[in-house]
Amino acid sequence: MNIKQLEQNGILIAQVESEESLITDVQSALDLMATVRYETGVDHMILPKAALDERFFVLSSGLAGDILQKFVNYQLKVAIVGDYAGYTSKTLRDFIYESNNGSHVFFVPTIDEALEKLSRV
Repeated sequence: MNIKQLEQNGILIAQVESEESLITDVQSALDLMATVRYETGVDHMILPKAALDERFFVLSSGLAGDILQKFVNYQLKVAIVGDYAGYTSKTLRDFIYESNNGSHVFFVPTIDEALEKLSRV
């Protein structure tokens, strides 16, 4: 795992780079949040989709709701970057749509779009 610090519109954003699953449960999400905050001091994060256990995208597991609630509770905005076209679940697509229309969690295809969403003042 590597953490880079970026700046967009005066907002500091941590970009986590990893090809392996970093978040497999609520505790690992909390650990990652603490690491990012400790190492960068920021409250905006870009996370690759690959860093999330695939169970995250099975909404009936409850993992996505539990993890994303922690991000909201700890006031850490996150953009999860990846390709979501392969998911056919209407419930998941609705969840992604609703998240993208909120202000804390975004599912986006590119880092540029992540930066744009996270840097809104």
